[in-house]
Amino acid sequence: MVKSRVDVRALQRPLRDRYEREPAAAQRVLRVHSAASDLADPLHCAISAEGSDATIRSGAHPAVGGHGDVACSGDILLTALAACQETTLRMVAANMGIDLTSVDVTATADWDARGTLAMPGAPIGLRNIRCHTAVVIAEDERGERAARLLRSAEKYCVILNTLRDGVSVESTFDLKSAAS
Repeated sequence: MVKSRVDVRALQRPLRDRYEREPAAAQRVLRVHSAASDLADPLHCAISAEGSDATIRSGAHPAVGGHGDVACSGDILLTALAACQETTLRMVAANMGIDLTSVDVTATADWDARGTLAMPGAPIGLRNIRCHTAVVIAEDERGERAARLLRSAEKYCVILNTLRDGVSVESTFDLKSAAS
């Protein structure tokens, strides 16, 4: 049995109070950007998240010529889903006072690498994303509280709901010549 060491309610209470008074204060813009990496290596890149010291290295998947030494972009998308699902579940469990014994989240997706290789007729992108969460709780909670835990974890997972509901994505490019 693992009891939460963090009082999530206490952490969130002042935030909830502020957002109740000032809804605009809850609005955020998340931003990541390219980090320094070797431009002579077309198989790898690095991305940094603003507001964090984290730099995420990514590379091309072996199915399209990559080395497989770092996660590919598809892995990172699935990682975001799994991380969000697990963090959400852990926070909800802590809020509800439910002690967790284990949590295992597995996210999978189908992908046809031919699309990435510009082969005619092949779809580009991930298809059929699946997320499975196996939870073991300390008590015999097969009743309403356990059901509410799982419903809430699914309901409040930002990445899960973003992928399910779809989101507008705008892609723009600026192209300049180093010679100008």
